[in-house]
Amino acid sequence: MSESRPMSIPVLPWMRNPVDVEHFNECPLVLVPRLDPRLAEALQKMGITSLFSVQVAMWMETIGPGAFERDICVNSPTGSGKTLAYALPIVQILSTQKIRCLRALVVLPTRDLALQVKEVFDAIAPAVGLSVGIAVGQSFIADEVTKLITQPRLDMISIFDPEDWRQTKLQSSVDILVATPGRLMDHINTTKGFSLEHLRYLVVDETDRLLREAYQSWLPAVIQLSCSKGLSLFKEPAIVPSMLNSLTTIRRVGVERGFKDKSYPRLVKLMMSATLTQDPSKLSQLCLHHPLLLTSGDRRYKLPEKLEAYKIICESKLKPLYLVVLLQDLIGEKSIVFTSSVESTHRLSKLLNLFGELPCKIREYSSFQHQFVRSKRLKAFREGKIEVLIASDAMTRGMDVEGVKNVINYDMPSYVKAFVHRAGRTARAGHKGRCFTLLRKDEVTLPIYFLLLIYIFKVYSIYVANISLPFYFNSTVKYKLWSRYRDKRIQNESNTKGKRKILKLRHPIQI
Repeated sequence: MSESRPMSIPVLPWMRNPVDVEHFNECPLVLVPRLDPRLAEALQKMGITSLFSVQVAMWMETIGPGAFERDICVNSPTGSGKTLAYALPIVQILSTQKIRCLRALVVLPTRDLALQVKEVFDAIAPAVGLSVGIAVGQSFIADEVTKLITQPRLDMISIFDPEDWRQTKLQSSVDILVATPGRLMDHINTTKGFSLEHLRYLVVDETDRLLREAYQSWLPAVIQLSCSKGLSLFKEPAIVPSMLNSLTTIRRVGVERGFKDKSYPRLVKLMMSATLTQDPSKLSQLCLHHPLLLTSGDRRYKLPEKLEAYKIICESKLKPLYLVVLLQDLIGEKSIVFTSSVESTHRLSKLLNLFGELPCKIREYSSFQHQFVRSKRLKAFREGKIEVLIASDAMTRGMDVEGVKNVINYDMPSYVKAFVHRAGRTARAGHKGRCFTLLRKDEVTLPIYFLLLIYIFKVYSIYVANISLPFYFNSTVKYKLWSRYRDKRIQNESNTKGKRKILKLRHPIQI
């Protein structure tokens, strides 16, 4: 490994002296201070016997001496355990308060990632009596409302006093909500009884992506609504109790804990990403309170420790055939092939399935498919029924599939961040993995290649994989493939209005 390139100095002062989570060692569950025995038992059922470094660091800054006194930003490699790092302390602290209202909100950029995070909360929250909800647009909004909002009991309302109906408030039926920004704004704008006035914890997972895209200005709305009950320290309004004894949270503004003009109890914010932005204009949207930065190592971008990276220089016209040869060598191992766009994903999937020589099962995973189809294929991929998944960059963010041995960049990523997130689908949680990048000869002169050369290839051990095409690939199979594909229209199996839909490829693939 060659010497690291010196990091640029961040503009924000609090980012210049981060806490290195690598200084924390893995900690067995029996030694984690103040861990609820019910949570320890739930973790053991998940097969977890110890906490990783980033999880130990987060525990110390939340449940330990830190006690949620500061907002926390975590910049840690993919697969290091960031989801459990924030889920565990939030569930621990909420379990000590026996009330039912929405107190923790986790926002993620995609539905698939939100479903994955909810599975983590579902594994530990019920053990301490907490309820977890999800709002991702996977179902009708009316179905979500029935699960998120508790309707008042009619037997508790007096039929002789109409005022009881006016004072009745709808209450949240979940303690923790996992949501995507779009559906979250739908509930904020249209769902009666959906309130953020009791919100105590806000988690922004994949922070750089959520800050890069507006998503209907969800962040200013959440911050404003969660602090809407801010009141003066010396002036409290009269609270009229209703017959149902509705919960009311009063946020006072004063000098609590030495911070002037800050509402208290305040909204604690946790930012998580493998490629956290350093842009002050974007981070200012979060209104962070005395933030603390947790990083892994002294580099801004870091790959998993046990990842082996390979680059393959191939001829432009024969690039699909190089992929076929590589997949033949990786038979029996789970692999994810990344392309540059959804259309490229669809074309490449169709092309590879034309090969009768590939014994592995190859499927497409993209937004061309319905959410139900994607969830079904992801489940089959996890179970090993599908060996190769063709996907776009939509799957690079946070998706955790156990047993992925190989990641193949069929199209070179456009940004260094994209390479980091793609490669992070393998070598997760201390396991070994490999990342192959197929490069055309003309791509080695592109600026992105030189950035990868600086940030990735010269920092981590990079190998050159020499793949020679067999003779029959240059003759028989090449002719067989081209003769099938040249003038043939690919028929989509789905029917549209009772007729078979004929799909023409916009960009023919060169062989």
